[in-house]
Amino acid sequence: MTDQAPAPYAGKPRVLSGVQPSGDLHLGNYLGALVKFARLQHEMETFIFVADLHAITAWQDPAKLKGQVREIAAAYLATGLDPKVATIFAQSAVPAHAELAWVFNCVARLGWLDRMTQFKDKAGKHKERESVGLYTYPVLQAADILVYKATHVPVGEDQRQHLELTRDIAAKFNHDFDAPGFFPLPEALTQGPGARIMSLRDGSVKMSKSDPSDNSRINLTDDADTISQKIRKARTDADVLPEKLDDLAGRAEAQNLIGVYAALSGCTAQDVLTEFAGQGFGAFKPKLADLAVSVMSPIGGEMRRLLADPAEIDRILSAGAERAREVAAPNLAEVKRIVGYWAG
Repeated sequence: MTDQAPAPYAGKPRVLSGVQPSGDLHLGNYLGALVKFARLQHEMETFIFVADLHAITAWQDPAKLKGQVREIAAAYLATGLDPKVATIFAQSAVPAHAELAWVFNCVARLGWLDRMTQFKDKAGKHKERESVGLYTYPVLQAADILVYKATHVPVGEDQRQHLELTRDIAAKFNHDFDAPGFFPLPEALTQGPGARIMSLRDGSVKMSKSDPSDNSRINLTDDADTISQKIRKARTDADVLPEKLDDLAGRAEAQNLIGVYAALSGCTAQDVLTEFAGQGFGAFKPKLADLAVSVMSPIGGEMRRLLADPAEIDRILSAGAERAREVAAPNLAEVKRIVGYWAG
């Protein structure tokens, strides 16, 4: 008797992703995720949610959380997601996420979660003080994906391990409950150039909303003057720009700014060096500032317009949640049948 490969998933392609409503979105989020969401919606059925269930793994002010959800939704809309094309919703508005997560908690193995490096990084030496939710966060993430039977997930390097866990959970569920091909084994969509944007103050660390220095990042809501000032104040070195990419080795801040210019302009880093080779940052930064303002300032303006009408954002989120529930409900019902729950 020979081992047979698991039955393949036969459903249609579907992409899913989400962003936590835990602070201001910035240039790194835009280039690493949001701009790609806008493209993907025209390539396959797309579900994009605001991850408010995940957000409370760290303390969130209840008085601010709803507003933070609207801000992420506004960013989705301002960067090109079309609610008539993509399904945009708040995670907590679809109870099936949490319900499937419980089933997956009983499928996933403790050893799998013990290997998750993000928990180790966030908890540090004080893991006993962290919430159980932070520890089981990747299981909920698997439920987020599989409750819609999503086949593709845009991921950065820091989330690849979680996607592998999702694949393991899907495969084990399919095997344990003799349901071959029921859940897909979702594939990673690599995010390509611009996915890893570094701090404007320290080229060795990622641009982050948690950085205490606002000058370390360009927020999506920054106006044109603020964007320009932050680019001009960005840390650099005294050397001129070289002709070849290899010659940028060891120059983290220079590499970052070249990468930002390339991502915003839609060209390669080598194209940027070809244009600016031999010039210093005194010449390069004003050009980068003008480019950043031309791309990012309209997004900030549109976000401010949207946020001035929270009722419209709520209408879009409500319609998206209704659509998401319509897709999730039959999948969850089938899981319950497979598991053997009493149907009533």
